[in-house]
Amino acid sequence: MFTVLHTESSKGWGGQENRILKESLGLRKLGARVIILCQPDSVLEKKALSEGIELRTCRMRKHYDLPAIACILRVIKQEAVDVISTHSGRDSFLAGIAGRISKRKPVIVRTRHIAMAITSRITYSLLPHRVVTTSEYLRQYLIQEGISADKVVTILTGIELSRFDPDTTPGNLRQELDLMSDAPLIGTVAILRRPKGHHILLDAIPLVLKKFPGAVFAFVGDGPQRKNISDKIERLGLSGSVLMLGMRWDIPNVLKSIDLFVLPTQKEAHGGVFVEAMAMERPVIGTDVGGVSEVIKNGINGFLVEPNNPQALAEAILAMLEDRERARLMGMEGRKMVEQLYTGEMMCAKMFDLYASLISKRQQ
Repeated sequence: MFTVLHTESSKGWGGQENRILKESLGLRKLGARVIILCQPDSVLEKKALSEGIELRTCRMRKHYDLPAIACILRVIKQEAVDVISTHSGRDSFLAGIAGRISKRKPVIVRTRHIAMAITSRITYSLLPHRVVTTSEYLRQYLIQEGISADKVVTILTGIELSRFDPDTTPGNLRQELDLMSDAPLIGTVAILRRPKGHHILLDAIPLVLKKFPGAVFAFVGDGPQRKNISDKIERLGLSGSVLMLGMRWDIPNVLKSIDLFVLPTQKEAHGGVFVEAMAMERPVIGTDVGGVSEVIKNGINGFLVEPNNPQALAEAILAMLEDRERARLMGMEGRKMVEQLYTGEMMCAKMFDLYASLISKRQQ
């Protein structure tokens, strides 16, 4: 069997880090040995330890960090690493260099998670043997940027269906918030950054409240825009209608509790949080940007609206609230799609096969 070393220089937590953790657990079940190398005091360090995943820490202060390269080289040698799986720009450069100069000659795979301009072309074109993207949108973007099509493969980010199970999840957020049973509850789960579009949703909410004055919007997440969002809520007089719940780890419970999920993101690589909401049989509303249209099939499992358009967003929300039966059927269609395309088992099996194939070619 082979050994995979996942590297991650980010200290925070989001969909990218969550995929690393889930892939590590899935690969381990399939028989691979998995080690995560991350920054000390990162959220991923704590999560990996809690799951019993083998862990190494290494300070990665900058892209040109010779002690970090030396640290990674030691891990490659001591742990007989066969595959280096890199994720962020910094660790992709450092671990890519270490892998290329290591006498073990491990296979190097970079995963592209985000919908932003690439800043370090070498970490896609020269250092890795293969690049994995989390959506076809990202794959096409990299090809347009000059990365060889033969080098880039899409492996969709899957979720753990046993965790996102509407039949076994309590869905008690409404009771926790002491809301009336018939009050429409609309949820948003995302880091509080401007590209996620919370400010667009806030502009749409007064239009929704004109027809559904009892509607409540729950914002789950934290981030650098927290104060700006809070100030705008107060400025618009929405304090009783928009609840900021901060960071929570009971996302399946949150999604089971809401009537519909809305995220008017301005940039999105693949829309993993839409997949989670769909798994909980919730209809979804998103913007037609990035890889979102790969997840949301307009009029089937949710609605796609024009980005930066509060009026269109409000109309989509109202359409859901005014036709609950259609919204329910959309939620059921979403669950079917997740079961067909977005399971964690599918993701991990495809990553395992990719690693195994690349190792086999290296040994020939």
